Amino acid sequence: MLLQWVSSGAFCSTDSVFYLQFLRMTKHYLPHLARLCLISTFLEDGIRMWFQWNEQRDYIEATWDCGYFLATCFVLINLLGQLGGCILILSRNFVQYACFGLFGIIGLQTVAYSILWDLKFLMRNLALGGGLLLLLAESRSEGKSMFAGVPTISESSPKQYMQLGGRVLLILMFMTLLHFNASFFSIIQNVVGTGLIVLVAIGFKTKLAALTLVIWLFSLNLYFHAFWAIPAYKPMHDFLKYDFFQSMSVIGGLLLVVALGPGGVSMDEKKKEW
Repeated sequence: MLLQWVSSGAFCSTDSVFYLQFLRMTKHYLPHLARLCLISTFLEDGIRMWFQWNEQRDYIEATWDCGYFLATCFVLINLLGQLGGCILILSRNFVQYACFGLFGIIGLQTVAYSILWDLKFLMRNLALGGGLLLLLAESRSEGKSMFAGVPTISESSPKQYMQLGGRVLLILMFMTLLHFNASFFSIIQNVVGTGLIVLVAIGFKTKLAALTLVIWLFSLNLYFHAFWAIPAYKPMHDFLKYDFFQSMSVIGGLLLVVALGPGGVSMDEKKKEW
């Protein structure tokens, strides 16, 4: 039913009035904003490692009984790996290596903080990995553009599948926002949210659906994760701050979808062949 509604043009009126104008006005700035949002959680966590050095080290040492030296190495790797990766991505230098390094940080933290056994945090980490996958696909495009005119064999295939994988992983963030109760607001939110994430996953009206999800997630982020309203000495401040910047990173991934499109493995791309 949702696809019929979209195809009938009800979803397209906004496209012609606001969406296309938005893309024209922001096409030169959107990719930069997307990258900044995407790395924001790594930037915040790297800075956190500096200011909470002793607390982070003591937590790892107590949790894993790994000794002072290994716990210190863990904090140092997180600090240098995240801040270094952010600097490389923002400066557009060695972006692919920076992405792989941040993938490693996600994996390391997933194990060290026992996120593997917490479905909500695991899905959010996977969504964060989806954003990095989209950034990796973008960096491959930039690298190929330097060799324009040089023939390659199936050069776009890896990029297309990375974009598909990135889109699918990104929507896992929204799975954690669904509320399973009988209230009218929750039902409407779940139906609309599920419809939008399906559109992004299959690549149908992808840019418009992704932009709508950006607005929705940003609104929820401001409402539910207002860490600035909590005193800094309370533990809840850090929890909300972590969730806020993770959500901002997923927003960055969605903005990359808005800026670059869904890629070749999508219904939008297949429509061009019909």
